[in-house]
Amino acid sequence: MKSAYEAALERLEGRGIGRPREEALSPELRERVAEVRRRAEAQLAEIEILHRDRRQKARDLATVQREEEEYGVDRRRIEERRDAEIERLRSGD
Repeated sequence: MKSAYEAALERLEGRGIGRPREEALSPELRERVAEVRRRAEAQLAEIEILHRDRRQKARDLATVQREEEEYGVDRRRIEERRDAEIERLRSGD
């Protein structure tokens, strides 16, 4: 599944606008972006573990479906927050 940031980059490339280059960022900014990504990956790993545990304990199909939906929402929320924070860092805000 693609993140919102990756999907936006593909749309821009479709319009002939190139991707922002990582090497154009200062070393400090690159480290801050990497930290945002590491934090998001840790959060995604945490919800993955919790999701697997809750899904394993689910007793009926409705509970499994609800858990899948909640997991998807949580995952998108973390990815969107990560992408927004990276964009904010890159734009200098």
